[in-house]
Amino acid sequence: MSDQNHPLSIVVVGASGDLARRKIFPALFALYCQGHLPRDFNIFGFARSTYTNDEFRNRVREKLTCRYVPGESCEDRMTEFLARCFYAGGRYASGNSFLDLFQVMQKTENTRETNRFFYLAIPPSIFMDVARAIGDAGLVSCGTKTPWSRVVIEKPFGRDRKSSDTLTAALANVFTEEQTYRIDHYLGKEAIQNLMVLRFANLIFDPIWNRDYIDRVCINWKEDIGVEGRGGYFDQYGIVRDVVQNHLLQILALVAMDRPASAGARHVRDEKIKVLQSIAPLTPDNILIGQYGPGKHGSGNHPGYTEDESVPPDSLTPTYAAAVLHVNNDRWRNVPFIVRAGKALDSRLNEVRVHFREAPGNIFAEAPGENLPNEFVVRIQPDEALYLGITNKKPGLAPALAHEELNLRYKAAFDNPIPDAYECLLLDVMDGDKSLFIRSDELAAAWDIFTPVLHEIEERRIAPETYPFGSREPAGVHDFLTREKQSLL
Repeated sequence: MSDQNHPLSIVVVGASGDLARRKIFPALFALYCQGHLPRDFNIFGFARSTYTNDEFRNRVREKLTCRYVPGESCEDRMTEFLARCFYAGGRYASGNSFLDLFQVMQKTENTRETNRFFYLAIPPSIFMDVARAIGDAGLVSCGTKTPWSRVVIEKPFGRDRKSSDTLTAALANVFTEEQTYRIDHYLGKEAIQNLMVLRFANLIFDPIWNRDYIDRVCINWKEDIGVEGRGGYFDQYGIVRDVVQNHLLQILALVAMDRPASAGARHVRDEKIKVLQSIAPLTPDNILIGQYGPGKHGSGNHPGYTEDESVPPDSLTPTYAAAVLHVNNDRWRNVPFIVRAGKALDSRLNEVRVHFREAPGNIFAEAPGENLPNEFVVRIQPDEALYLGITNKKPGLAPALAHEELNLRYKAAFDNPIPDAYECLLLDVMDGDKSLFIRSDELAAAWDIFTPVLHEIEERRIAPETYPFGSREPAGVHDFLTREKQSLL
């Protein structure tokens, strides 16, 4: 860590919630075990629940893992880490409650020159109230130099362009844009971070990374579970707002961007926003939505989305979406970017598939066997990997061909453990590296792509296509993509 000698206070707002317990505290413990936290650090949990410090520490301990310190020493490291964890309860919108938190912090902070970052692990609907309360309590330093204050917020950042702009403006009254870190945890995943390295550190990719050689790009996201009693949150947003507009669009930007002037945050984000601003807003003709119904998957039968007790029985919220986006610049003109995301499908998978065009004048086109165009695959999860599909001659006297894969599986190729996405991103917050975080103009450009079609779908109450739980995808996707392909001819 670049600021190893400077004291740091980390405040996790929503510390009793699932996100904090499953992801944030385990990531902070992993950074501690690897020596990435400063010598003088403290972690403060804040939530509405009432806990003593010991009760809070016991709840945090339940989710910590020994990935980086296996064996008997792990218990000692947990004890050391938890001794730096403190708790204060209160109301989220109350400046007085955060003044109480400040009193707790003063007892352990050894200097007034302490850096602070606030992680808002809370519903987006209360971001603004909490930010105001933090500001009213005087916990935010105004400058960008030491001691600094930073805030991390989780998506979704609003429901459309207007609500996103309102949230951005309200947060700006407390935290400047430079102090604000909009986290998309997918950008912290190892395979996603590797996209830029693959493209710009290897000579073989850049000359063919354009419309002359690439036929289409597919970005797929699948889960084999439904909402399972947690539909209260999901039904407010749906799959487009929850996954496509943020996770998949960020991946698309990294795949499609031009070479930045450097790997620095400003240059990377400047190139990403050029891509987003080149994408035309979606219309209902460019998107197909679905909603899972009851079905058999694995060892049992599963209820449909609207049969879940946490979901309104008349909900039209999509749990699946397939959209075709077009990047209207010289590199990508007429190359469709197909993004697909769905819950309750047949498997869990997130990948990027780059489909190349057929080899022109292929002299082996008549040979028996598979003679398919090349395909480059980045599997993000599970089991991170890279695949390159090639046409190969089968060993033997006859001229037979086969489509084979050259593959690199991360777990087989590298000995060191793959860090969790939150470990990478939290370290970047402490280091002040914003390369993997979303800038306000980038967020606005992303909403401009999806806001018109989301409003039209909701105003017209367009019903999603029903697909059985455990399906590969809705039946209508094939015809939808065929129509889109014909429109490019």
